[in-house]
Amino acid sequence: MRIRVPVALIGALLLTTAAGTAAAQPLLAAPDPDPFYAAPADIADHQPGDVLAVRAMPALPSFPDTDVTLIKFRSTSSEGRPIAATTTALSPHNRHPDGPVLSYQQIINGLGAQCAVSRELYTTDPNLMIREAPAWNVVLQRGWTMLLPDHLGPGFAYGAAKLGGQITLDGIRAAQRVTTLNIAHSPVALAGYSGGGMATAWAAALASSYAPDLHLAGAAEGGVPMNLVSMLEVLGMNRHPAFGLALAAGLGLEREYPDRFPLTEQLNDRGLAMRDKLLNSCTNDILAAGAGAGAPDVARTTSMTEDPTARKVVEENSLQLYAGIPNMPVFEWHSPIDGLIPVDAIVDTDHRYCGAGVRLWSEQEPVPDHLTAAVLGLPSVLNWLDARLRGEPAPSNC
Repeated sequence: MRIRVPVALIGALLLTTAAGTAAAQPLLAAPDPDPFYAAPADIADHQPGDVLAVRAMPALPSFPDTDVTLIKFRSTSSEGRPIAATTTALSPHNRHPDGPVLSYQQIINGLGAQCAVSRELYTTDPNLMIREAPAWNVVLQRGWTMLLPDHLGPGFAYGAAKLGGQITLDGIRAAQRVTTLNIAHSPVALAGYSGGGMATAWAAALASSYAPDLHLAGAAEGGVPMNLVSMLEVLGMNRHPAFGLALAAGLGLEREYPDRFPLTEQLNDRGLAMRDKLLNSCTNDILAAGAGAGAPDVARTTSMTEDPTARKVVEENSLQLYAGIPNMPVFEWHSPIDGLIPVDAIVDTDHRYCGAGVRLWSEQEPVPDHLTAAVLGLPSVLNWLDARLRGEPAPSNC
């Protein structure tokens, strides 16, 4: 989820069901035209993190003196099915064998293949281009290898936060098994903000149970929507310029949980038409399709009652409600009066981690803005990550 685009704006639509028969079936993302991304027929015979294919990619002018490698690997869907996922490794020429690795979970807004990070790296569309290249070059110039997972998965399940954590962890496993990268014994850290922060935070919380074989140096997670339920309940059915991305998040959850989250059944004719425009779209087109709308405009009925099955899906993707604890140090930063993210959910999660013994350092950036807080926190984040990757003991201000 990109800044100023809360998943929660879908409001009651995501937490309720409408009466009546299904209006239409959910629409899945179009298959990627590049067969490299497809799952092999024997995907079920592989274990999470197994390398399925490796492709050397063309050099990128934005990242000089850097090799680019696309890795396909086996991961797991939110409901336990085997899937094929991808991560892109940026390897600076000045790296050392088993040098530091940073898995960076980029913010991804989209429902189509062209929205993936591995695609955006090579796009010429200024609306899709990776805008973080200057910051990434700072990391690459330090000799760190970067991993950039396509953490929405092959179905582009925008909004499925737990899935992002699993893909992130399996992407690290896979990259460590690619011998040409020389990172099999590297110290590895995680970082991400907002939607990328969700994937990062879920990876940190899931690591001990989902990937106990990994030994991660730390996770820097910023502006994390820790509780999607509370976001939905607070923002409800408000109209908003960014409603399109909120609806896209609901459609992404429907893709990931087709039997438990039947959002399409709730849409009226306008909602179905909007859904069709969102299919396979990225940020700008999604925003344009839903600008100024709200749940009352796209729902078949406004007298909906809560559906516990659909609500459970949202709860399962709310980190505040997940019992798991990170088995690594955590750096967490946010705005103290963030208009998009429920800060009380962040504070509560931090307190729970502290109570469980996590070495956590939390910073509040003195701005009332989600995006500005992301930028202001970067110097502290980079210093913290550098210390963790050098093996220094983690500080805590619990």
